[in-house]
Amino acid sequence: MPPGPGAGAYWQCFSGILKREYLRFVQQRSRFLSSLVRPLLWLVVFAAGFRAALGVAIIPPYQTYITYETYIAPGLCCMILLFNGMQSSLSMVYDREMGSMRVLLMSPLPRSWLLLCKLMAIGLISLTQVYAFLLLAWLAVDLEPPLLGYVTVLPALFLTAVMLGAIGLFLSSRIRQLENFAGVMNFVIFPMFFISSALYPLWKMREASEWLYWLCLANPFTHAVELIRHALYGQLNLNALAITAGTTLLFALLAVLGFNPQRAAVGGKVKGESKITV
Repeated sequence: MPPGPGAGAYWQCFSGILKREYLRFVQQRSRFLSSLVRPLLWLVVFAAGFRAALGVAIIPPYQTYITYETYIAPGLCCMILLFNGMQSSLSMVYDREMGSMRVLLMSPLPRSWLLLCKLMAIGLISLTQVYAFLLLAWLAVDLEPPLLGYVTVLPALFLTAVMLGAIGLFLSSRIRQLENFAGVMNFVIFPMFFISSALYPLWKMREASEWLYWLCLANPFTHAVELIRHALYGQLNLNALAITAGTTLLFALLAVLGFNPQRAAVGGKVKGESKITV
């Protein structure tokens, strides 16, 4: 048996995929701007309207009463990760249809490592967007978490980005056409974001509706938001960490098992053209 690829090959694969994703991100300047404009509008406009109507009690990790802008900032960080993870997964459908992913899979490296590199690249690029948003939030609404919080939140942001990327890759592994993916995202992004603690505390949800409260608890995005919220203030929420990590592992495994580079080619020939089944 010939020897398998060494550690250098694995690192070269990761650096190559990361560079490719970074170049794609740099060339799409509108994507970077839109990723910042969306949460800033929520932070400046939406929060200004709800500031007087919605009070936030003293809840962990906060030690005193806080403004509504302070409360929703972690949720808006997760919004950036959510949209970026799903958009990056959209590129996986495109790569699979155009054949570039099939070329990559011709390497002797395991398919699981290739998809893991894709997830890590998505996460690292998302971090750039989140920290840019935190800087603008500090300038716009004077959002000032502890300085150490910008460091302690880094692992939580990366884990959440990988989790959301894994969910997106799992969905892309089940979808055969690019057009279908955009429609499915509308039924994933908005329910995940709104049925969570990103915009409202869970105790507010429970006051409004008991069943809505339990839906929020069942949503892994809720626990990702709480993990980031606590980490931004130097605290560790073990329950949120366990659920976020478990969800990441589950969907990463499902994405690896379900990914089929030949999925886009399924179908027959109709009058000399490729017929793709949905």
